[in-house]
Amino acid sequence: MSNPRPPRAARPPKTLKARAIGLLARREHSRAELRERLLATGADREATEALLDELAALGFLSDARFAHAVVRQKQGAYAQRAIADTLKQKGVTADAARAALADSPIDDATALAALWRRRFGRAPADDREKARQVRFLQSRGFALSAIFRLLRDPPSADEAGGSDDGAG
Repeated sequence: MSNPRPPRAARPPKTLKARAIGLLARREHSRAELRERLLATGADREATEALLDELAALGFLSDARFAHAVVRQKQGAYAQRAIADTLKQKGVTADAARAALADSPIDDATALAALWRRRFGRAPADDREKARQVRFLQSRGFALSAIFRLLRDPPSADEAGGSDDGAG
């Protein structure tokens, strides 16, 4: 039989560095996000900043890498504006966010059509369904004018890209 882990109270507390590396091992974090998580556990602000500097120097912590990861995760399901807002909320610098968005082939019109096709796939049957579709697409950061344009001339289910041929 394997040796069971000791109860939580019997284990020595993790060091600040061990907690930080544990969080980074699960997923990328922005510097601001990791700072908040560590400070929430009662860590000293100066010790936390020193640790964040060390982790960044070692290459374990990178706002640019975090921004690219978020962009990769959200592209195709969110508008570029919504992704930029998410990066800003996570404390990513404007330069890192701009670079990550510029490196990504995000096209809002194509993403909107693809998301609408995946989620709904057919024109709304009534005003209630139209309102539901509009709310969903707006929640993903797409402009209302683009949503109405799409719903006025929805792409067919077999089209690969946006619709310019008048199908619908």
